[in-house]
Amino acid sequence: MLNVCSANSGKPVWVDLFDPTPEEVSQVERDTQLHLPARQHLEEIESSSRLSTSGETIYLSMPVVAHEGEPGPTPLGFVLNRDILVTIRFTQLHGFDTATQRFNEGQQSNSSTAVFAALLEGITDYAADALEHIGSELNDVSHRVFRNYGRKRLHNAKRTNLGLRAVLIAVGEAGDKLSQIRESLLGLQRFLPYVLEKGKDWIEKGIPERLRTVSRDLQSLADFENHLSNKAQFLLDAILGFINTEQNDIFKVLTIVSVVGIPPTLVASMYGMNFHYMPELAWHWGYAWGLGLIFLSAILPTVWFKWRGWW
Repeated sequence: MLNVCSANSGKPVWVDLFDPTPEEVSQVERDTQLHLPARQHLEEIESSSRLSTSGETIYLSMPVVAHEGEPGPTPLGFVLNRDILVTIRFTQLHGFDTATQRFNEGQQSNSSTAVFAALLEGITDYAADALEHIGSELNDVSHRVFRNYGRKRLHNAKRTNLGLRAVLIAVGEAGDKLSQIRESLLGLQRFLPYVLEKGKDWIEKGIPERLRTVSRDLQSLADFENHLSNKAQFLLDAILGFINTEQNDIFKVLTIVSVVGIPPTLVASMYGMNFHYMPELAWHWGYAWGLGLIFLSAILPTVWFKWRGWW
């Protein structure tokens, strides 16, 4: 899809290519006399591929977090000069609809650099909202973990395992989202200074200050993202610790049961031997004596384990 935004003079200042066809790319290249990178070029990770210039035209690319439901970051490309901005994207991205509305309503200067700044502000705002949402999710997980498993003794092993599995998945999803946002923040942080340096002779007045404000916001978001990543790792370690504790408790119970069962088995096997002479065989209380001995041999180890605090 091709979307063109023009200034008051009718001259195009922003061309937005949304999942473009080869024909649309060729049309824009003919109209703007610019070379537009293909998707595989936008997905490259080398700095020389993501940041480059040709004359006064700046070529930028980065991974950016898309709308909910996307499997991962999607490439976003910018081709910027003093006259026009061309954006190349392949899915719905936060900030683009807002920038288009503000442009059409005349809420910002109709220039390529003003649109560029507005897009970066929108992407940064969405990253901040996403980090706040993830922070809230991690707080909820932390509350569930330490309230349900740290303070209470849960006797339903199946329910405990299902609960631990659910919070483990939640922490994993949060960590994956943080990783995607980190890629976007790093991409923005890398090319903002590059744009300010390469475009210092032609960037519109007032835009550099807006870009520097975005850069400061990105730094604060990067610090917050690092804090959330550490918290996610801490919760992951805590959950795995609770899982290990649950497993140890199960093995401990099985061990105690097996140890407690050995003495009664020994007594029963002894009296089950077919010897001709056995003193208790003709004794009136012999049967009761055998049962009592079996019962006592099971109780004594249990009491011992309880007294030692092993159970």
